[in-house]
Amino acid sequence: MISRLHSTTRFSNRVKDYVKYRPHYPPEVLEFLISELGLTKGSAIADVGSGTGISSELFVENGNHVYGIEPNKKMREAAERLFKRHKNFVSVKATAEDTTLRDRNIDFVVAGQSFHWFDLQKTKAEFKRILRPYGSVVLIWNDRRTASSDFLRGYETLLNRYGTDYEEIKHISIGIRDLDQFFGKANYHLKIFKNSQFFDFDGLRGRLLSSSYVPAEGHPNYVPMINDLKELYDTYEENGLVLFEYDTKLYYGLLK
Repeated sequence: MISRLHSTTRFSNRVKDYVKYRPHYPPEVLEFLISELGLTKGSAIADVGSGTGISSELFVENGNHVYGIEPNKKMREAAERLFKRHKNFVSVKATAEDTTLRDRNIDFVVAGQSFHWFDLQKTKAEFKRILRPYGSVVLIWNDRRTASSDFLRGYETLLNRYGTDYEEIKHISIGIRDLDQFFGKANYHLKIFKNSQFFDFDGLRGRLLSSSYVPAEGHPNYVPMINDLKELYDTYEENGLVLFEYDTKLYYGLLK
């Protein structure tokens, strides 16, 4: 299914909106990794599936040496523009299954919003190869809430109505069985942080269009979708804004 859904290219025409409107990760994530996992400024980070640099940002700003592993050319170039003044960010054209990094050279492997696209068996072998002894794997998702408000329930209904392959994407998910297999049973932990975004209508439209599973401009359903989005916004906006709520989920552990 993953190859059929073109996991390494499907966001190529969404980069501008992705950069501008996708949620970043709360600073508490970095604070937690420092206090609980021993992250220091000297820790080497491999951000695998680094995309436009959202997941790298916490670590680059912390002073870590970060390798951004990203196969998608346009997303990789967006990260290169973002971090062009930062010598501690190295952009790498590669995949999770073949990062091209040296053996035992990484303290933390991070995957932000990308792990569900990987071949888990090949990726585990590759992560074990590049990690130093006792190096950690950290998987992060901004998990959009779908039912915590009437607005978010309406937004989910809109996605189900207009999404081109939304149902298929929802089924590409990582469950307990996958995590047990990847980390080893009872060998990982979960920490959850609250996260949110406020959008005016232009921001809401950009957030919608950053998703690879909705019609792009020119598609027959594009205009009806945007009209329904405007109606949804008009119904629930307060002081010109609507609220997106997320659970930022952090899975972390060692690999056995």
